[in-house]
Amino acid sequence: MKLFKSTIVLALSALIWAACSGSTAKNKTASVEAATETTAAKLAIEKPQLTFGFIKLTDMAPLAIAKELGYFEDEGLFVTIEAQSNWKNVLDRVIDGQLDGSHMLAGQPIAAGAGFGRQAELVTPFSMDLNGNGITVSNEVWSKMKPNVPKDESGKPVHPITADALAPVVKEFKTAGRPFKMGMVFPVSTHNYEIRYWLAAAGINPGYYTADNIQGQVDADVLLSVTPPPQMPATLEAGTIYGYCVGEPWNQQAVFKGIGVPVTTNYDIWKNNPEKVFVMTKKFVDQYPNTATAVTKALIRAAKWLDTPGNRPKAVGILSMPEYVGADSVVIANSMTGTFEFEKGDKRSMPDFNVFYRYNATYPFYSDGIWFLTQMRRWGQIPDSKPADWYHSTIKDIYRPDIWSKAAKLLVEEGHIPAEDLPETDGYKPATNEFIDGQTYDGKDPLGYINSFAIGNKDEGI
Repeated sequence: MKLFKSTIVLALSALIWAACSGSTAKNKTASVEAATETTAAKLAIEKPQLTFGFIKLTDMAPLAIAKELGYFEDEGLFVTIEAQSNWKNVLDRVIDGQLDGSHMLAGQPIAAGAGFGRQAELVTPFSMDLNGNGITVSNEVWSKMKPNVPKDESGKPVHPITADALAPVVKEFKTAGRPFKMGMVFPVSTHNYEIRYWLAAAGINPGYYTADNIQGQVDADVLLSVTPPPQMPATLEAGTIYGYCVGEPWNQQAVFKGIGVPVTTNYDIWKNNPEKVFVMTKKFVDQYPNTATAVTKALIRAAKWLDTPGNRPKAVGILSMPEYVGADSVVIANSMTGTFEFEKGDKRSMPDFNVFYRYNATYPFYSDGIWFLTQMRRWGQIPDSKPADWYHSTIKDIYRPDIWSKAAKLLVEEGHIPAEDLPETDGYKPATNEFIDGQTYDGKDPLGYINSFAIGNKDEGI
């Protein structure tokens, strides 16, 4: 009898639990559907099924977070995120419509609009991050550089380390008949322009692009070549290159494997510089304007979450998943949690190494885009002089703060971000001299900036 009563009690409990669970699940589903319908009604999503691309780098984080935390679904979007093999593949697949948008190098949509490489009308409504890159050299090169680096009272290298410490090493290699080779990830990548800036600031010529030399090695003291990011450590270890500029986690991977030493970061080359952007075609944005706004909303929310204190460890766990960056979580955490390791054991606090939301990181400033145009002209990717107005009009076709502003204002109305997080700007940042050489950059004077360098093409204007 006791067993019979117990069985009835268990059965009733199970029925009650199932009913409650079902009710909870139904309520949750109804709530999600209502939220989706409300958002969809506001924006009238034209294309809810989307496929986005990315390269396995930690700065793709806003995409992963927007998907994993449900921010895309909150906007009525159902997004698939696919890793891509290289930056050229990313560009081609977006232009050809195989991807609806992608994590992309800041220089890629700009080059496509300025006439360098494959040309297309691309749009950037969202800047994915600030900083996040480093320059790493082989153990052999570091052993030769280290005596040239100033030390502090404890005997540790003083940062930032300039390329002045590298100049005698390059000269030694050249005298011995060894071409000094370094890697970067793509001809129009921030990495290419950053390593060139770092070298040239020390009087080391990184070479020029010409119609006959698309490798950009004319008159070069250091020969730069393209290597996909995940292959950087292996290429360094094989001795094919002696150093490289790349995003994380591939600088920290060199430390982890004991094959190289990061010597500087792009935070030190240009404080709070723009890095990656999210890109769609102009055709997509014109055809599906509400969808483009909804995507931007989700990414802004993800960026805010990433810069909210306490969330980075969870972000590291997500990024270490094989479908995203797929690197060891210890390696990813080295930079993503506010530190950066240079020589093995020399781990330093760098709270701004990866910035996703602070300092208006998500806003597509015209002045950020114009900086890339000045570097394309400086090194010959833009072969002829252009008038100042060309720089401004070109970038305004590509960088779209109007889409960002619409998305951000909706997020303010919905209570997701505070109104004070919207910048009051004409699209140009104030002039800054926070570069490793102290040079001043004013986005409103591109010609003056180009002409201020000892090494580089000069622009007469028209």
